[in-house]
Amino acid sequence: MESLSPARVTALRERANLVRQGIVRALVSAGSGHSAGSLDMADVFAAFYGEILRHDPARPDWEDRDRLLLSCGHIAPVRYSAMAYAGYFPVEELLTLRKFGTRLQGHPERVRLPAVETTSGPLGEGLAQGVGMALGAKLDEKEWRVYVVTSDAEHQCGLHWEAMMTAGKFELDNLTCVVDRNFIQIDGSTEDVMPLEPLANKYRSFNWEVFECNGNDVAEFVAVIEKAKAVRGKPQVVIAHTVPGKGVSYMEGDYTWHGKPPNREQADEALRQLEAERERIVAGNG
Repeated sequence: MESLSPARVTALRERANLVRQGIVRALVSAGSGHSAGSLDMADVFAAFYGEILRHDPARPDWEDRDRLLLSCGHIAPVRYSAMAYAGYFPVEELLTLRKFGTRLQGHPERVRLPAVETTSGPLGEGLAQGVGMALGAKLDEKEWRVYVVTSDAEHQCGLHWEAMMTAGKFELDNLTCVVDRNFIQIDGSTEDVMPLEPLANKYRSFNWEVFECNGNDVAEFVAVIEKAKAVRGKPQVVIAHTVPGKGVSYMEGDYTWHGKPPNREQADEALRQLEAERERIVAGNG
């Protein structure tokens, strides 16, 4: 794929901003949920639904679609918001997050919402599910790809490493794992709770092709995914370095926002900041 035009980059950055605004509105409406990780992955999900994935909102079960799995299901607000702005359902439905009977549960549920490939639950499951899908696609000689978004902290789960080993054994070059490397979890820094470094070398030792990028730069993320897609004979991992709470000044870098929503006053301030940033993006000054 040719590099993105400046106009396309601007459009994706604006989309990511709108996704963040949708996240804030959904969280304050719900009164519960996870802020930091949802906000820091807005650029990645805007890139997926706006540029990378082969998908069709009008045909969410299209057989030849790429599969996007969210392993760290607690950041469901970012997926829901990105899907809404991609046309899968009305943006207003974001305000039903975590409400009784909603399609937008606290973790994505496959049977409730079209194009949600799996039901996210215990951390560490997503890559194993993605490995199964990717292997099935290979056996059936299908061209669609599998992308799995994971948190860094869920690498503390053993199942994830078993899935890494399996993907390497079967040379699943139709599988890309994206790691949200924001260095936080509910109790603090990942490197204090259970150190992960040297994370890149650990993936290499399992026969993965490793890429790293700024996960809060949509153009850089799209470019690195294109490089990953060109790899043959190995699964790929993209370690996307992100700032937790990205876009909201009082949340950025603060692990205490991992698992709580803003109150109404805080949400109003977040939306004010985000809208000001959107105006800068559109004006070419962001």
